[in-house]
Amino acid sequence: MRDGAVDQVTLCGFKESIYTQVVMMALAAKGVAFELKRDNPFEAGPSGPHPFARVPVLLHGEFAIYETAAITRYVDRAFDGIGLAAEDAESLARMDQVISISDNYAYWPMVRQAYAHGVVRKQAGIDWDKAQVQDGLRAAEPVLKVLDEMASEGWVLNGLRISLADCHVAPMVAAFAQLPKGRKMTAQFSALSCWLEWVTHSRAFRQAVGT
Repeated sequence: MRDGAVDQVTLCGFKESIYTQVVMMALAAKGVAFELKRDNPFEAGPSGPHPFARVPVLLHGEFAIYETAAITRYVDRAFDGIGLAAEDAESLARMDQVISISDNYAYWPMVRQAYAHGVVRKQAGIDWDKAQVQDGLRAAEPVLKVLDEMASEGWVLNGLRISLADCHVAPMVAAFAQLPKGRKMTAQFSALSCWLEWVTHSRAFRQAVGT
């Protein structure tokens, strides 16, 4: 643990943000106490500390870091507690691969299209686009297939212990599964479904995302 690791930890973001949930899950897994300072770039008002008006940003004493994958790796390295990254090369490679998959292929269709339009906007009575939901469902299927293969392989998403791969993927797949058709699609992939059941009952997920 580096000098100053007892400094105040503040997470700038908002609870509904999937990427804020990712960092909250990593912090919970490490047992790090933190203050959540609400910063929602979609709301009117002054922008937070992120230079591109995004979230999340982690403040640790005088140190500030943004970009979710960089934050979670910092959390794992800077604080005591269980390690969130494996030590062997294969598991580390799969972890990095899954994080990249979640950012580049899972987030947009699962969260910004299917979940945002089919759950958040629909429940709030805000204009929602059925075509966006359908596009998200179609684009999510090959992502679910690949994640299921990763879970079946066993290097990551294996239900043995929380890793950074779990932290990055769980909030996205759980949000997608709130959509009835998303839940039905996810259930078709047995290894991924078993992992999702395990991870959503984990302490880290429950503290970060809730039930």
